[in-house]
Amino acid sequence: RAQQEGAPSFDFQGSAKMGIDLIAGGRNKKVHRTAPKSDNVYLKLLVKLYQFLVRRTESKFNQVILKRLFQSKTNRAPLSLSKLAKFMEGKAGKIAVVVGTVTDDVRLFEVPKVRVAALRFTETARARITKAGGEALTFDQLALERPTGKDCVLLRGPKSQREAVKHFGAAGVPGSSAKPYVRSTGRKFEKARGRRKSRGYKA
Repeated sequence: RAQQEGAPSFDFQGSAKMGIDLIAGGRNKKVHRTAPKSDNVYLKLLVKLYQFLVRRTESKFNQVILKRLFQSKTNRAPLSLSKLAKFMEGKAGKIAVVVGTVTDDVRLFEVPKVRVAALRFTETARARITKAGGEALTFDQLALERPTGKDCVLLRGPKSQREAVKHFGAAGVPGSSAKPYVRSTGRKFEKARGRRKSRGYKA
């Protein structure tokens, strides 16, 4: 049968080549962010400031700050006052730096005098820090005071404490501690076969 006009011809003697589409400029293997996804103008100004500091100083501290400013909200986990107090024990005269939110912790009875620079403070956390004689700084204030990050303690909150993380994995499988998604809580839920010894087996 005659080959149709315009149809591709295939040579099955090993000369047929498969191609891949490339982004202009070659294979793009860089997967880290180079700018924040957020449209927050204040965040963008901070990025500009720290890009300047990275360029003009040889400080690894500024590089880390810039990288964290690009991160998503889940990667900028909040840090509580109790954890902050624990991490700053024996570090008098140093500034705690959190690229994220500093939150209050009602379980902490006495807040120590501490200077903290963070992207955001909850209202009660800020009030308790200032009442204890400490100071809640912004990143532009930090950049003016400590342009190279000298005598700064870089901290971050726990990423794995989100509710969503508790559900990761297969719930009900023997040896698994993944939290199941339950329609409701009560006598009739999560009490049947596989969940207690008296009903077949307990996973």
